[in-house]
Amino acid sequence: MAAIATVNPATGETLRTFEAMADDEVDRRLDLAAHACRRWRGTPIAARAAVVARAGEILARDRERYGRLMTTEMGKTLASAIAEAKKCADACRWYAEHGEAIVAPREVEGEDLAGRHYVVSQPLGVVLAVMPWNFPFWQVVRFAAPALVAGNVGLLKHASNVPQCALALEELFREAGAPEGVFQTLLVPGSSVERLLDDPRIAAATLTGSEGAGRAVAAAAGRAIKKTVLELGGSDPFVVMPSADIERAADVAVQARTINNGQSCIAAKRFIVHEAAYAAFTERFVARMKALRVGDPLREDTDVGPLSSRQTLEDLEQQVAESVRQGARVLTGGSRIKGAGFYYQPTVLADAPPTSPAYRDELFGPVATLLRVPDIETAIRIANATRFGLGASAWTRDDDEAARFADELEAGSVFVNAMVSSDVRFPFGGVKRSGYGRELGAEGMREFTNVKSVRIFPSDGVAPERARTE
Repeated sequence: MAAIATVNPATGETLRTFEAMADDEVDRRLDLAAHACRRWRGTPIAARAAVVARAGEILARDRERYGRLMTTEMGKTLASAIAEAKKCADACRWYAEHGEAIVAPREVEGEDLAGRHYVVSQPLGVVLAVMPWNFPFWQVVRFAAPALVAGNVGLLKHASNVPQCALALEELFREAGAPEGVFQTLLVPGSSVERLLDDPRIAAATLTGSEGAGRAVAAAAGRAIKKTVLELGGSDPFVVMPSADIERAADVAVQARTINNGQSCIAAKRFIVHEAAYAAFTERFVARMKALRVGDPLREDTDVGPLSSRQTLEDLEQQVAESVRQGARVLTGGSRIKGAGFYYQPTVLADAPPTSPAYRDELFGPVATLLRVPDIETAIRIANATRFGLGASAWTRDDDEAARFADELEAGSVFVNAMVSSDVRFPFGGVKRSGYGRELGAEGMREFTNVKSVRIFPSDGVAPERARTE
């Protein structure tokens, strides 16, 4: 069983360890959640939104403290961690402002509809959130903010290497004014999730994580017939056509591959470049990857920090070694950095065969795979030739090409002339083995609601035949 502990990825030092909560403590918290749910859903939505808005204010106020905690636990650069806290604050504000309108009753009218007929979105209840370490605040807040405004309550089972972030999030919502039980953290191992999903006090679950974790949660929730939202892995394509601004594409490509030290599901991983642009793009991209500063994530001049754990580092090493064994060429990087901490060189691979991990799998670290293609048809075919479908980025100044990419790329998000990113205003999620359901936007808020049709006919009238036919 993995330890619940803070291990500083920059040094490998264990800073704090935590005992998993005993069964009776977990049961107590489940009871608290169930009781809180009944009260919270009856609280006016304006009051629920005010709690989430206050959470946003605290996140903005204490963003540097939260950022330092994230950096210490999982290794992202301090600047990006502070930006993550600010993004969480913005999401809280957005749902506090727009949530009531998103779930407001929608009247349905028609010439044959006497009486009142409307559709309402009501909370499902207690939602279990199984969250990853790579964005330890953002992944949680983007679930919690809409869920709490909608009237649900949250139980967080966070990744075992970010326990202090998990506890800080519980304290955040408590300080914001959430009543007892509305948002709680469960410090439990992953092996507890199946039992939690089987508990009748939990109504639904959301997970961000690996394919394997998604498969296990979906299976357990399926047996209990409970709603789930899954955001899983990605092997996002970054397609560059000859008409693109190659200089800008290369600059953004480095950021798109190394964001969060390369540990992002929507980080670009496969760089599919038209042969007419390949030489110019490769020269610029490799030079920029080689120039990145790797080091202490607390330093302002660091571009890339450590990977999150020794296991993550070892997994990436094996994937690169196997890809090279199968014929991939290393254009820069290609190995871990010796010394304390879990550092890996920014790496570019070329000519990876379709059977190799660099071509086929998700590489969680600063490793890019370059693929040369002769035309747009091949580019789209290779971009879609993956079991994943989370995001896709395409670079072109040709309107017809842009339209084809928007229409034909198989992904939950397609960005043209920009890197893939999440935005609270837009639904976020994937297709194929990248998962199902949506977070963020109006769609994300409605995921954990009962979309109920209410039809009130006049008491002295007869419902039309069409209304009575199933």
